[in-house]
Amino acid sequence: MAISAAAASGPARKRVVILGGGFGGVNAVMALGKLPVDVTLVDRRNYHLFQPLLYQVALAVLSPADIAQPIRSLVRDHPNVDVLMDEAIGFDLALQRVHLKTGVQLEYDYLIIATGSTHSYFGRDDWAKLAPGLKTVEDATEIRRRVLLAFELAERQMMEAGTHPALNFVIIGGGPTGVELAGAISDIARLYMARDFRHIDPSMAQVLILEGGPNILAAYPEDLQRKALEQLAELKVKVRTGAHVSDVQPGYVMVGEERIDAVVTLWAAGVQASPLGKLLGVETDKRGAVFVDGYLNPPGHPEIFICGDLAHVEQDGKQLPGVAQPAMQMGRYAAKRIGRLVAAGLGSDGSGKDEQFRYFDKGDMATIGRKAAVANIEWPFKAHWSGFPAWMTWLLVHIFFLIGFRNRLGVFRQWAWTYLTFSDGARLITGSQELPGWNSQEDHVGPLTTKPLDINSPKT
Repeated sequence: MAISAAAASGPARKRVVILGGGFGGVNAVMALGKLPVDVTLVDRRNYHLFQPLLYQVALAVLSPADIAQPIRSLVRDHPNVDVLMDEAIGFDLALQRVHLKTGVQLEYDYLIIATGSTHSYFGRDDWAKLAPGLKTVEDATEIRRRVLLAFELAERQMMEAGTHPALNFVIIGGGPTGVELAGAISDIARLYMARDFRHIDPSMAQVLILEGGPNILAAYPEDLQRKALEQLAELKVKVRTGAHVSDVQPGYVMVGEERIDAVVTLWAAGVQASPLGKLLGVETDKRGAVFVDGYLNPPGHPEIFICGDLAHVEQDGKQLPGVAQPAMQMGRYAAKRIGRLVAAGLGSDGSGKDEQFRYFDKGDMATIGRKAAVANIEWPFKAHWSGFPAWMTWLLVHIFFLIGFRNRLGVFRQWAWTYLTFSDGARLITGSQELPGWNSQEDHVGPLTTKPLDINSPKT
């Protein structure tokens, strides 16, 4: 069944379809909601997720509701915007239609595709079940389950047998996500759970980052890379560069011929663009991102705009990073461009000249742990900060960009409480109580103690 986007509003208005409710899609829809066009936003989930804080859900500092906002509530003041909870699976570019998973076909005059990216295991998709990545709320709650469960299983096994496998946490990938996960695990083990267990010492947990390249945080300046290493060392996080993982198995990973035991293995080593890019039949890069021109259009399709991680955009000889700021600016640019074309009555052939997209780089920040971060600031002044000043800057910037007053207030309150009391309010384990390969390390790791405990005796 083919339907027009927001058809009830009348056929004379231009129809804009937006695929994806992430940073690119939401910024586009908020701008288009103020223009005389009919808009339909399609996403397989009913909420917009603030991904930069997703790792804090994964490590039990925040709950998913703190960093998510229903899309319908974001656009409730824009009557020209419809929202469909559905998934795009293909296109008819000649007829300008989007095919949805439910069988619906949406007609459009302009199409914005901002469906982001997912994990890349470099051809070893079988590793996904053993080393989850971090892109969705489901990923975050699974990581939280595994990390917290490792401590619970160690406590139980210590009470029953007087021994347990070493609490080794291995993160594959030394980019911002890997560094943030490593620092957060260290913080939880050393600070927030230190007094919660009777028979194990959570602070004895070991966190290891395995990075295949020569440096962690490769996109950052060298001085900030060094500062990051220093701060990770203070958190007792070990870093190995030039470490190419050759295999991932239950309970351990392989670096060449070397076996490294792990009660939990996490993946932060690579991403690939949404598969929708390749369905357009245009040129893509090795990640599946679509090559676009200065107007964010793929070749031969001025009616289509590609935003965010799905767009391969080069500026000043470098490809723009797949982070929130470029996606937000691309979404706003696409909406502005469509508004100008509609106002000029030019139609979807893209006739007429307009200012091309240019990314305004405000800088990059990565948090490492409590009072630890690095910040490469480009605006309103240039500076390289680390430690507490960088952490405070990171904190304020992320709260500012959270959508919705309730979210900002809730996150600030939770962070303040966690900081002052060293307690986590979202340490919930749901789902399975099993970890892959929990007992596979027994022949490789010595016990922390050999004295069995009488679980029926009174505690001292």
